[in-house]
Amino acid sequence: MNAPDAAPLIELHGLTKTYGLGDAAFQALKGIDLTIRRGEFVAIMGPSGSGKSTLMNVLGCLDVATTGSYHYQGIAVETLSADQRSLLRRYALGFIFQGFNLLARTSALENVELPLLYRGLSRKDRHEKALAALTSVGLPTKLRSTPGELSGGQQQRVAIARAIVTEPSTLFADEPTGNLDSVTTRDVLELLTRLNVDRGITVLVVTHADEVAACARRTVIIKDGVIESDVTRK
Repeated sequence: MNAPDAAPLIELHGLTKTYGLGDAAFQALKGIDLTIRRGEFVAIMGPSGSGKSTLMNVLGCLDVATTGSYHYQGIAVETLSADQRSLLRRYALGFIFQGFNLLARTSALENVELPLLYRGLSRKDRHEKALAALTSVGLPTKLRSTPGELSGGQQQRVAIARAIVTEPSTLFADEPTGNLDSVTTRDVLELLTRLNVDRGITVLVVTHADEVAACARRTVIIKDGVIESDVTRK
């Protein structure tokens, strides 16, 4: 496995997230300090309600912190406008979700091309990049298949292809194997590991599963909105 880059990719200092106001306020994150370096594979674990998904949403610029600082490649994310955060997501981040989030009546190729539409690429360039992404996840013969014609594992591979077609520096995966059987889970984990090792993509995965966390070099456990442990394996 390649050693992570020495330079920090993500830096969090005193990060908090509070939902609601007054007596109804709930603090999901309570002062998170965390540094993630380029090239790491990190599993974020914790029980339901621990704050791990909230942390993932803030890291992925899908939500904003209440207080504290978040730097991504040196950029102070908390100072960005909504449009600027959208650009950061579009050009630097990729997302994989438990529910796949594919368009039901759209082919695998068109699903993967979708993020490239927002970049203004020509139809030819979108096709070429989507084809390459689907080939890299082992689905070169499923270009015209819709999600309903694919197995759960194949749908997740399409979702992964869609996440990497923009060549992100960081890949966020929220329970990526939650809807898959054990054999397909291993296939998806091998794919994520390969993307990390061969392409140097930083991978952050939220999971309840020990099997998923075992693929990561580092495991961060969140409990009650704080980091309970942070262990890196040799």
